[in-house]
Amino acid sequence: MGAHAQFECLKTEKYGRSVVTVDMGYREFDDALIQSMVRQSNRSREMFYGATRRTAKKASVPFLKLNPSVDAE
Repeated sequence: MGAHAQFECLKTEKYGRSVVTVDMGYREFDDALIQSMVRQSNRSREMFYGATRRTAKKASVPFLKLNPSVDAE
C-alpha cells in the first residue's frame, strides 16, 4: 500500500466541499488518474489545472490566483 495525501477544497457558494486523494507513489500521473482527481475536486478542468502556474501552463489554461478560502468565479 502506497502513501496517499489528501487535499481539501472548502465549500463555497458555488461549489461543495471536496477532497482529492493523491497516490504519492507516482512521479507522473496518467490521464485516467488525473481525470479521477478532477472529478473528485468537483471543479471544472480549467479551475483544477489553473490552481498552479505550472499546471495552468501545461494545460494551456489561465492561472487562477485563488484566495485559499474562496474559489474564483
